[in-house]
Amino acid sequence: MRADRLLSILMLLQVHTRLTTRELAERLEVSERTIHRDMDALSSAGVPVVAERGKGGGWGLLEQYQTTLTGLNLAEIQALFVPQSPHLLADLGWGQAFEAALLKLLAALPAANRQQAELVSQRIHVDPTGWQHWDEEMAAFPVLQAAIWQERQVFLSYERGNGQRIERLVNPLGLVAKGSVWYLVAAVEEDVRSYRISRVQNAVLLESHCIRPVGFNLADYWQRSMVEFKANLPYYGVTVRVAPEAMLWLRYAGYFARIEQIHPPDADGWIPMTLRFDVEKAACAYVLGFGGQMEVIEPLELRDRVLQAAKETIALYTKR
Repeated sequence: MRADRLLSILMLLQVHTRLTTRELAERLEVSERTIHRDMDALSSAGVPVVAERGKGGGWGLLEQYQTTLTGLNLAEIQALFVPQSPHLLADLGWGQAFEAALLKLLAALPAANRQQAELVSQRIHVDPTGWQHWDEEMAAFPVLQAAIWQERQVFLSYERGNGQRIERLVNPLGLVAKGSVWYLVAAVEEDVRSYRISRVQNAVLLESHCIRPVGFNLADYWQRSMVEFKANLPYYGVTVRVAPEAMLWLRYAGYFARIEQIHPPDADGWIPMTLRFDVEKAACAYVLGFGGQMEVIEPLELRDRVLQAAKETIALYTKR
């Protein structure tokens, strides 16, 4: 721990030029007496730390003392300092480690490039969560993360999306964050599958060694998996006409609707379009949400279902 703290002091002084004993103690969460001892240790190790008294004083380094990163151009420096998701880093337990690593990189940059690196975090913020994000319970995450690094098998109790519970002996191959949702990628017998970690009911870390498929690449697998998932989604096409005043809300009205084609307005000024859904039930609920501002043209069975649902809604609200 002390070695990490001494390195942190060195990095802080390279970045901030001058810091008081109190500022260092607060940043490192130690006593001021500990900071004094650490400064003695740095000095004994040959690090040129200097102390200045009075207003604006504090601890610093001799100007000629500087560790630099060479060979990085401006774009590479900016790419290194693009903010990462604090939510995902916290899930992995790497939040503080990431901040410490950035501090070390920042301190090692030449002074001419340091300001550009600092500007990145001030001008760019990355938020991977959607507007309808909610935190998921991931009690099994620590066990699965340990299995990944220790290359050990895991016995899973898992609940599928339809509520069915299964048990599997799996070989963990990697963790994937899709937005803010974590998935375990694991080999099961001759297949590789993905498991949403929030649906893992229980995970037992086994002593047996993980069997990793030869040549397996996590990024390549995930890309193929996403292509296959989209290709296998059920298709339910719907043609509707939409009132002009509803067009602004169309893009926000539902997660399960995808606009495939928009046609020129008809004689009444309404806009015909083709929408894609996974199932008829989702299409019906979507159309009903627009009230009298969206009309189903086809398929006719959906038109009938929307009419029946509207009658049931009227009956519900008019009975007394």
